[in-house]
Amino acid sequence: MSNNTIAERTVRTQWFNEARFGMFIHWGLYAIPARGEWVRNREKTPHEEYLRYFDEFTAAEYNPREWAALAKKAGMKYAVLTAKHHDGFCLWDTKLTDFKSTNTPAKRDLVKEYLEAFREAGIKVGLYFSLLDWRHPDYPHYGDRCHPLREDPAQGNENRNFDRYIEFMHGQIRELLTGYGKLDIMWFDYSYGEMQGEKWKAQSLMEMVRSLQPHIIVDNRLEGSGGETAGTILTANPSFYSGDFHSPEQMIPPAGVRSESGDPVPWEACITLNNHWGYCASDHHWKNAEMVVKMLVECVSKNGNLLLNVGPDAKGRIPHASVKILEEVGRWMSNNGEGIYGCGLSAFGKPEWGRFTQKGNRLYAHIYESQVGGLCLYGMAGKIEKLRLLADGSEVKLTNHWNLQQYPEHAFFFLNPESGDNYPLPDPVDTVVEITLKK
Repeated sequence: MSNNTIAERTVRTQWFNEARFGMFIHWGLYAIPARGEWVRNREKTPHEEYLRYFDEFTAAEYNPREWAALAKKAGMKYAVLTAKHHDGFCLWDTKLTDFKSTNTPAKRDLVKEYLEAFREAGIKVGLYFSLLDWRHPDYPHYGDRCHPLREDPAQGNENRNFDRYIEFMHGQIRELLTGYGKLDIMWFDYSYGEMQGEKWKAQSLMEMVRSLQPHIIVDNRLEGSGGETAGTILTANPSFYSGDFHSPEQMIPPAGVRSESGDPVPWEACITLNNHWGYCASDHHWKNAEMVVKMLVECVSKNGNLLLNVGPDAKGRIPHASVKILEEVGRWMSNNGEGIYGCGLSAFGKPEWGRFTQKGNRLYAHIYESQVGGLCLYGMAGKIEKLRLLADGSEVKLTNHWNLQQYPEHAFFFLNPESGDNYPLPDPVDTVVEITLKK
């Protein structure tokens, strides 16, 4: 990759690296069977049988302004909606297939409404687009790793024209890039086996994307997947279509993401709130707000973003459990967002009591655990100008308590100086102390 290309990627991803927190939205026909977005794959459902959900998709309570208000309340700065998932169902008024929301009882262009609502709320907008399409007759069926009818010999691929499918797929992406105004993210999903890179005619696809919306940022899944491979984005010579950011799925990389040469690469962990992307009525295994906050802090402390998923139900409502969690996260973010937005990897190592994030000479100590005695800032003696509790701006004073004086290389403070301890923490989820370092 040329230095010029790296410079262009750096410019494109500047806002992304400052935003840090986004909402992923998986919604489609699969919300009706309510067993997750891969229901057709797992149950090997023929298309004709799956069509019954098409005929009852009403989106009766779909109100994207409510979704946008929730994202904003949670402190999210961008959002990505599944314009089309692997089942091929389209949430916009595409001219290239009749398998779309405007032909269902909903009779609405759901992508258009989403984009309008989130833009009005000041949230940057992205669209997810599946490279797979289980509904299209020219997409491989029998023997494909993912297709619902992969084990049915009657679904042979002899008469399927994959070039015709690619023309259709590129055409749909062109529709989204030309018919819906400025998009901030194009989130492709995903490559596997031989279905990667030039199998998708990725060079010409990315040339089209860059020509139509040169500012847009793109994930790495024209080559990569969520975990098996990152593609060439991490190599010394990434391809033209390697993407602007890496997209690990359902995990946070142990030490962040860097290229082979050791340079940081923009990345975003996409993670579900329960155990499914699409709505699953029986899945009540929710991550609580504390876990979400700590996932977000961990991502930022490693120079990454968190794209947190919600799966609206068949009527278009985000589940109450998701709403409650995001509102709680939002309360924490309203007090502590400065320790997230625009922050990244700290110059100091991970402390034993929590995490550090940093922005310039502002170091944010995310304190998860109370400590016996003074809370230690390793190796920071003489480097600190002042400390403030981020939530309310109150002063936190350094201490030279008698039992700490044999450790002159470190700095210490008490969160409860009257009692000389750190228990209880002012915020049991994550107490953040803003440390202004001497320049």
